[in-house]
Amino acid sequence: MREAHRSGCPINLTLELLGDRWSLLILRDIIFGGARGFRELLRSEERIATNVLADRLRSLVDAGLLTRSGDPTHKQKTVYSLTEKAITLVPMFAEIGAWGNRWLPASETHGIRARLLEAGGPPLRERFMAELREEHLGEGLPSGQSVRDELEEAYQRVAGKAND
Repeated sequence: MREAHRSGCPINLTLELLGDRWSLLILRDIIFGGARGFRELLRSEERIATNVLADRLRSLVDAGLLTRSGDPTHKQKTVYSLTEKAITLVPMFAEIGAWGNRWLPASETHGIRARLLEAGGPPLRERFMAELREEHLGEGLPSGQSVRDELEEAYQRVAGKAND
C-alpha cells in the first residue's frame, strides 16, 4: 500500500521525510560528528528525548536513509550506518549551513564547518561523500586527512579561541 502524500512536489516530499524537528539533526550528528550508536546520538547539544530519538531512527531506517546492524563488540548495542541516499544529502547540508551562516545568528564556533564546506565547494563535498561511503558502505579507500577531521580541527581551533 502506497503512503499518501500531500502532493507529488519534490520539495513537499522531502519535507514530509526530513521536515520534522529532529531527523536532519540526527543525520547531521552521524555525518559530521561520526555518531553511530544510540547513546552517542543522545549526546547532541539539542537534547533529544530517548523516545523521540528511537522513533526518528526507526523512521530514518524505514525511509532507507539509515541501516542498522548489531554492534560486534556488544550484543545489546546497535550501529547505525548511512545509506547512499543519506550520503547524497551532504551538499544540501552544506547549502543549509551556508544559508544559516549568512542570514541567522550562527556562532563563530558552530559556523566554522559551514564556512569551510562552502569555501571548499563541490570538490570538498565530493571528497567528504567518498569518505562517508568508505566508512558506512565499505566502498573505496579515501586518502589523506579526512574532511571530518579537518572540520573538527577548525571547530576546536575556533572553540579554543572563544574560550580564551
